[in-house]
Amino acid sequence: MTTDITRDVIERFNRAFETHRPDDLDELIGEGCILENTAPAPDGDRYEGRDACLAFWKGIAASTNLAFKAEEIWASQDRGLIRWQLSWSEAKSDRVRGVNIMRIRDGKIVEGMGYVKG
Repeated sequence: MTTDITRDVIERFNRAFETHRPDDLDELIGEGCILENTAPAPDGDRYEGRDACLAFWKGIAASTNLAFKAEEIWASQDRGLIRWQLSWSEAKSDRVRGVNIMRIRDGKIVEGMGYVKG
């Protein structure tokens, strides 16, 4: 897996959330995907399989009450990272910062680990 392919997949994944286009995720999630969510504390929920991961991520991407903003996107070989802010209102206190660590195989996301600042 090249860094350029990984970066492209990660940027397209992030853009689906920023633009609220959940169907854009269909071509980005691989079979056997594993997702560890940021909540509930301390370890977050775990989703296994393409359908489970896709359903979870699509639900978030579809929510127009949420606004994601990437602070940094980084890629190296089969690994990608998105450092982000999530806001749910205009109030500065109504936001959280976090990071997703992703693994890409054959141009698809097969692992996503989410973490938030407490």
